[in-house]
Amino acid sequence: MSTLHWKLVIDAADPHAQATFWADTLGYEVEDNSALIERLLDLGAAPEAATLEFRGRRTWRDLIAVRHPDDPYDEGSGTGLGRRILFQRVPETKTGKNRLHLDVHTEPGSRDDEVARLQALGAAVEQHVKEPGGEWVIMTDPEGNEFCVH
Repeated sequence: MSTLHWKLVIDAADPHAQATFWADTLGYEVEDNSALIERLLDLGAAPEAATLEFRGRRTWRDLIAVRHPDDPYDEGSGTGLGRRILFQRVPETKTGKNRLHLDVHTEPGSRDDEVARLQALGAAVEQHVKEPGGEWVIMTDPEGNEFCVH
């Protein structure tokens, strides 16, 4: 069996704000799909209403991804070919605890500074956890999705 290519997809009320938060959190890059979008618009294969301007370039209105800066990407579409997170607009709000979450690992001794940096980006501290197996901080992103900082 060959390995599978995958991406993590996160539902969002504001995918562009979420992409900005997570790109800043992880040191990822917001994908630039503007060349693909312009080609599709020119061909009449996508409606103008499906796009908007974000950071000075055309992007999809209802979805946007971030990718690891060291991973390859398709230059024609701007789509990452490695580690990436896609944020897609959904009409409903988050209603319960995540069944899947990210763990963000910091350099030794820098967790408190990282938590403060993430709070400045819009995250909130939910709980400090100290157990025999380790210590971490449970946080939520600007839309309430839980993640842990170790």
